[in-house]
Amino acid sequence: MTPYYYDLHIHSCLSPCSDDDMTPNNIAGMAALKGLQIVALTDHNSCKNCPAFFTACKRQGIIPIAGMELSTAEDIHLVCLFEELEDAMAFDKAVSEHLMDIDNKPEIFGNQLVLDAEDEVIGTEPKLLISATDLWIDDAIELAKSFGAHVHPAHIDRESNGIIAILGDVPQEYDFDCLEFNNRERIEEITENYPTTRGKKTVVSSDAHHLWDINEADNSITLDDEPYSSSLVRKRLFEYLNSHDN
Repeated sequence: MTPYYYDLHIHSCLSPCSDDDMTPNNIAGMAALKGLQIVALTDHNSCKNCPAFFTACKRQGIIPIAGMELSTAEDIHLVCLFEELEDAMAFDKAVSEHLMDIDNKPEIFGNQLVLDAEDEVIGTEPKLLISATDLWIDDAIELAKSFGAHVHPAHIDRESNGIIAILGDVPQEYDFDCLEFNNRERIEEITENYPTTRGKKTVVSSDAHHLWDINEADNSITLDDEPYSSSLVRKRLFEYLNSHDN
């Protein structure tokens, strides 16, 4: 059993609210400097920088996770993580059909850059990615899981786009196995005040939009990684996230 230090919620320069310096290689390099071993790229409503991110992480010896921060019609943010890159990219295509028909205005919202493995710009996303999709939370969860995603609510301790702030609780009907916090110090407060959050696994992730926001090596998940391979660690991570045991 080995502890793996992680950050499962990071934005690249594809997210318009993120720095253009948040390139796949810069993210992987900063994560390595900070001692992280498992890192997820979770741009707003898109996975298009995940292929380049996988290559960048391989160079740094980091285990990459393909993901997306999906915005529901209620404007609740859900972290969707995929064991396989191919499933994430298929989900990306599905979600693109549910984006609002609003063009991005880079001068107002920021760039939405798609990069290759060398951090060269190979395209831009024309539709604004920070708008809510037309997927209500029930439908969003069902769609993500149909592509094999692990889904948990993002930053439940925050007012902005947090499920508690919007719905007043974490409804049991969604059967989340895991909850994300942005601030570890608020876990005890939230679980005391909201009984439906008790007994759930918790992860603490940065929601980084700047390189300096990426988590330090403070949060770990202990996984059985023998005989070691990166694919086995990824598999064990998803077994942990999807299990009902805390």
